[in-house]
Amino acid sequence: MRYAVWGSELSPYTLKLRALLMAAAVPHRNLPEGGTRGESLRVQWRIARGKRRRTIERWPGLDPLDEYPLVPFLIEDDRRVLYDSSALAGWLDRFHRPRRGPLLPDDAALAFVARLIDEAFDELGLYLVHHARWVVSATTNDAGIRLAREFAPLLPPGTRRAFARRFAQRQVRRLPYLFSSAPAGYAVVGLPAALVPPARAGFPPTHALLQELWDAALAAIEPVLAQQPFLLGARFTLADASVYGQLGMNLKDPTAAEHMRRAAPATFRWLCGVRDGAHAGGAGGLALTERLRPLLELLDRSFAPLMAQNEAAYTRARAAGETRFNEAAFDRGRALYDGMLFGHPFRSVAKTFQVRVWRDLRAAWTALDDRDRDRVRKVMPSAPALTPLDPVLDERP
Repeated sequence: MRYAVWGSELSPYTLKLRALLMAAAVPHRNLPEGGTRGESLRVQWRIARGKRRRTIERWPGLDPLDEYPLVPFLIEDDRRVLYDSSALAGWLDRFHRPRRGPLLPDDAALAFVARLIDEAFDELGLYLVHHARWVVSATTNDAGIRLAREFAPLLPPGTRRAFARRFAQRQVRRLPYLFSSAPAGYAVVGLPAALVPPARAGFPPTHALLQELWDAALAAIEPVLAQQPFLLGARFTLADASVYGQLGMNLKDPTAAEHMRRAAPATFRWLCGVRDGAHAGGAGGLALTERLRPLLELLDRSFAPLMAQNEAAYTRARAAGETRFNEAAFDRGRALYDGMLFGHPFRSVAKTFQVRVWRDLRAAWTALDDRDRDRVRKVMPSAPALTPLDPVLDERP
């Protein structure tokens, strides 16, 4: 096969990319799980070298604000390396256009809404589903064991158990970076101390906020998928890929999966269908309908203010001479900011890739003509919030 996906089923972006490739009928292999040790080592080396040299491609061009992820990457002809699942949807439309219609709709208003849903779930949705795995499913998930199985071609004999344990501990330690901060004194009966979701000094607890947003997202998606095959109509688009990638990540986290099955049964069935490839056969028209209004209004009340506050924090930090952002800054207590979301206080770090996401979305909104903006406003009356904002920020140092 010409293509291979380097990633893991634990990654929502890997699930998203695999679903996009399947929708475009592009055969691919999954690495490292599906490769030999020699092949996996070679691809791992190529990715590491590409990161150092900044030669891994983001189609149609790399942005200075972008940050390379851990996974996934698309390997073409065992040589070229591409990344960014959202950008790869456009690449697929350009070079492997799905027979039933493009992943990013040709209609400008539909394309904008697809991009908005995609970016919202890629950024804010990521926080919700990691919280669902490492907090909601803290005592039932086996993520480390599954990752060790997938990466077995790269692991020395006899190290899978230690690898699984270290990965789980690392992900739990990272929870505050991923927006999930526990209340002081938080404990889980029977859970090893290294796997107890941590509090962080000076960080407001956000467990209640993330649970509220996760439930709100399920409640907004459920009536759409209960009445039509996909979010925008009769066929699979980039919007579906992102929602599937994020929420589908929790299908193997037992407690979280059971919560979804009970709270949103149509959504749960849909996630299982995409997982099993049913989305590849969807065909038909797309439309902006009133069914989307609750979901889009939720994104306007959550994703939009979070992105605006992040951009404002980044701008302030740069003006003050800060040069380090994202997780590297978080680990050093740099580029931090305080904000409010859904009535809850939070503390986070300025993230450059979210600045790029928000600027790209605002540019896409500006590029719409008046007719298409009016069509979007019919299902998202607050869409003007996509113009530059003066976000409400907590200015305490």
